[in-house]
Amino acid sequence: MPSARSEFLSGVRAELPILLGVIPFGLIYGVLALDAGIPPSLALAMSSIVFAGSSQFIGAQLVKSGALGVVIVTTTLVVNLRHMLYSASVAPRVKHLSARWKWLLAYLLTDEAYAVAITRYAQSSELETHASNAHWYFFGAGITLWATWQVSSVLGIFLGAQVPDSWSLDFAVPLTFTALVAPALKDRPSIAAAVSAGAVAVAAYRLPYRLGLIAAALAGILVGLWLESRRAGALRLPGSVPATGEPLSRAPSDGSPELEGPAS
Repeated sequence: MPSARSEFLSGVRAELPILLGVIPFGLIYGVLALDAGIPPSLALAMSSIVFAGSSQFIGAQLVKSGALGVVIVTTTLVVNLRHMLYSASVAPRVKHLSARWKWLLAYLLTDEAYAVAITRYAQSSELETHASNAHWYFFGAGITLWATWQVSSVLGIFLGAQVPDSWSLDFAVPLTFTALVAPALKDRPSIAAAVSAGAVAVAAYRLPYRLGLIAAALAGILVGLWLESRRAGALRLPGSVPATGEPLSRAPSDGSPELEGPAS
């Protein structure tokens, strides 16, 4: 079993490629926060407390427009509802941890950290995860992202105004996620989930408060679960053929011993 230190360093290394998209995102946030009239100290506090890029962007825009505090808080909560889906996904993997660990990992749970952590959790069963140090992997990925986000926010606040608009730094984030998700599309349910989520995201792009993101996530999850359940049901049917190519065993009606596949 890998040690806690080994898992931590593996999580850090897995997160490093994603930082190429996070750093420009932090720079852009810093510029937007200053443009909205948010003092540098409060802009940095938002990065530490909220720690959610999309919500910080929208919050800065609402501050600039003079929106009420209750509107800003409510909008931020709505945009971050997708984190409920993330937490529900990883909950079975961390339920054995102490409350202190759960609070820490919940704070570090972001889009990028989730994408890396869930890939690691998928490599082992739930029981194997409980007996391992996989939560250190999650922590390594999350704390690496957190530190990078704080530094990039500082750079955005104090240096971001010097970055020309022609660089189009905001395009780095979707490119990063595309590169991260593509290798995971290995079967029909995952491909269908990605396609349906993308289609809904495009169709619902103009919905207020980024509700299109939530709708897209729900659509992808429902489509993926539906196809997975259909596949699982087909494999349970008598005589159906699993991935190995051998028919499932069936117990004879005459009470003789069950046949284990084709005769050798």
